[in-house]
Amino acid sequence: MPGTRVNVLAKFMSWVKEDPKAIFWLAGMAGTGKTSIALTLCRMLEQDPDVLLGGAFFCSRTGSVEARTDVRCILPTLAGLLADQSPKFAAELAREMQPTSGAAVRKPVSDQIGPLLQRPLAALASETRAIVFVIDALDECSSESDLVELITAIAACECAPNVKFILTSRPETHINISPISNSDQNSILRLHTIETGEVIDDIRLYIGNSFTKRPLAKVWYEEADVDRLASLSEGLFIFASTIVSYVLKVKSVNGRASRLQTAVSAVQSSKVALGTLDAMYDFVLTRASDAAEIEPQELEATLRVVASILTARTSLSVSALADLLGLEVDELRESLARLHAVVHVPDDADQPGLRTLHASFGDYLIARDRISPSLGNETLAHGCLRVIRERLHFNISDSRSSYEPNAAARPDGIPLSLEYACMQWSYHIVCLSEPSSLDHDINETFRSRFLFWLEVVSVLGQVSHGAGILHLAASTVRKAAYLTNCSCLWMFTGTARGSLSVLSRRPCFCGILSNSNRAKCPAHISIGTSLCGKGFDHISDICPSVHWISVRRNVWNRSPRWTTYHDSLRP
Repeated sequence: MPGTRVNVLAKFMSWVKEDPKAIFWLAGMAGTGKTSIALTLCRMLEQDPDVLLGGAFFCSRTGSVEARTDVRCILPTLAGLLADQSPKFAAELAREMQPTSGAAVRKPVSDQIGPLLQRPLAALASETRAIVFVIDALDECSSESDLVELITAIAACECAPNVKFILTSRPETHINISPISNSDQNSILRLHTIETGEVIDDIRLYIGNSFTKRPLAKVWYEEADVDRLASLSEGLFIFASTIVSYVLKVKSVNGRASRLQTAVSAVQSSKVALGTLDAMYDFVLTRASDAAEIEPQELEATLRVVASILTARTSLSVSALADLLGLEVDELRESLARLHAVVHVPDDADQPGLRTLHASFGDYLIARDRISPSLGNETLAHGCLRVIRERLHFNISDSRSSYEPNAAARPDGIPLSLEYACMQWSYHIVCLSEPSSLDHDINETFRSRFLFWLEVVSVLGQVSHGAGILHLAASTVRKAAYLTNCSCLWMFTGTARGSLSVLSRRPCFCGILSNSNRAKCPAHISIGTSLCGKGFDHISDICPSVHWISVRRNVWNRSPRWTTYHDSLRP
């Protein structure tokens, strides 16, 4: 908000233009406003004619986008953003990437910085502007070792003096002991060291401006209320924004005044025992779970929805999550209606972006045993398998021929819920304490739909990911021992006795999934040589979805070489 964090932003801009140090680390506890500062700073850098904002990457666990927690995606993203702005950099980057065929994201982080940034940046040696990269919320990356490797690589990067990096994070132990904490080489600002009065003044300004931006016919608050809230915040902007959101949700004068007084009283009475942030979240949840206003089954549904949001691996829309949970869209919205202060619910039901507003809310729920991560994984595992059973069907891509290339756009027959189910089901099953509890469901789901699932994977352009899904499922089931005669689980374990094992017991199956030529056609499924031996006769038994199978033979040794499934050439 204009007028807040003025001194902090001024320090950054002074560093960008005058300080020779290449790294500025902004450290702060959860809820202190690091991301808001980074966003405002990016806008300022974009508008400054003396600065080139090379790129910004905002890590996040709340957005449910896996790439935003993957350290290996950071440098490729920054390189791509700068390439969009600088033809010179783009040309040099293309030369660097040509031998690797664009596979930089699969390289170790330490091997990325040279070809992606350091050497291509040499093409901008004549650039007089400061070139600044911003990476926010490093602590929300999933791999601590990869993160330390990234920080070390950036600290050792031999770039021109005008190339600078702004990094923000919580002061986690693994980050504190990395090269980023070297104050002799890097500029460091720890938000908790800023004068308390200055921060509270900023929060007071934020609350006051938020209240006055939505005026009513009658004044419903006093300046003393703003002062009291600012004091209670103890320097946490997330506290202020959450309370403001809660109060302004209602439109009436009396409603806002009542909510304001209720929030202040509740936080005042519990903050000593719980701490400011926990007290605020306790207040929100207590109001949301009031036994006088919500039925037990409604509360249980809300817990499952929130647990699913916290454990979802990609960003989901309201309609997609509702489908996965077997709810109507209105039911899901109603279950989250009391949590609007801490959960972002997009107005457009088909727009991805359903998430918690701040990572600290998820941390609070798990640390206080309000929600178990296993609840979300269990809910989504069952939901994924159910959606696959109900939605998958023959020729879902509506292709006229298995030799017809995949369309550039995703077919209408593959909604986001089905895409999520097909691509993420095994990851949620892996996280269950007893994966074998879903033996029957897996068997029923894939026994007649396995090739339909492969078609979706191909149409989505995710064949290599599909191979990884099978390997992940295999590793999980091996840990669980063979408790049942579930043929689909045997497929994943690679046990020869399992009838579906003929499709996956050899590495060549996953290798063929990655074949770029065949992957371009949706329903053209090939099975390699090693599958055409013992057990080959069982394919039609375990895959009733195969309408016609032909065996081609090598002219030299007459042994079967491959089988081909044609959707449009059935006899």
